[in-house]
Amino acid sequence: MELFHHKHPFPPFIPENATKLIVGTLPPPRFTKRQLRQDDVDFCYGSGDGQLWIILDRIFDLNLKFENTPEAVKQRKDFLVERGIGICDVVESSRREKVDASDLGMQKVELRDMIGILKNYPKVDTLLFTGGNSKNGPEYFFRKYLRESEHDISLKVVSNKSPRIHQFLLDGRLIKTVSLTAPSGAANIAVGSSALYKELKKKNPEFNTIDFRVLQYREFF
Repeated sequence: MELFHHKHPFPPFIPENATKLIVGTLPPPRFTKRQLRQDDVDFCYGSGDGQLWIILDRIFDLNLKFENTPEAVKQRKDFLVERGIGICDVVESSRREKVDASDLGMQKVELRDMIGILKNYPKVDTLLFTGGNSKNGPEYFFRKYLRESEHDISLKVVSNKSPRIHQFLLDGRLIKTVSLTAPSGAANIAVGSSALYKELKKKNPEFNTIDFRVLQYREFF
């Protein structure tokens, strides 16, 4: 059986002034196959099902369009340049039996040379993982990349409470990593079972899983 070659459709988008990098895995396969929906934006995290841009739109009051137009792409790029934020997913490609967006379905994963990229952008001091260390999540793959590369670099714990924070040294430069709650519907079960979410929901029954992420992301963006 031939496996679907799920290649990342977007190169890293890193403004010269970037101090933060958003690091995920791969967008849904329809982006690789160029079969976008009307509510998809043809850019990183552009899936109509994704929540990253909904969250950032709320934090920064961006008035973003959520549609498959060049204007929607330009809005997102302008925001990233203005705020000094880059996007560089850790996965370059993977193979899949089932053509879907699940992280667990990724096989034969090729990772991007993250340390090489960081060396090219000396102002970056924070990696914002859109997901944690569960199998095939961004933090998981970043750790795998560090283990398998020649770089003698390891993550040191700064905070073990969610969102987990680590740091590492790269040529004497301190870089922090933050493992945010994933901006996808799949992570809602984990959000719903967190003690903090339950507490906030009790105080305000209207409070939802996107509100929870807005609160969490605001601190790090």
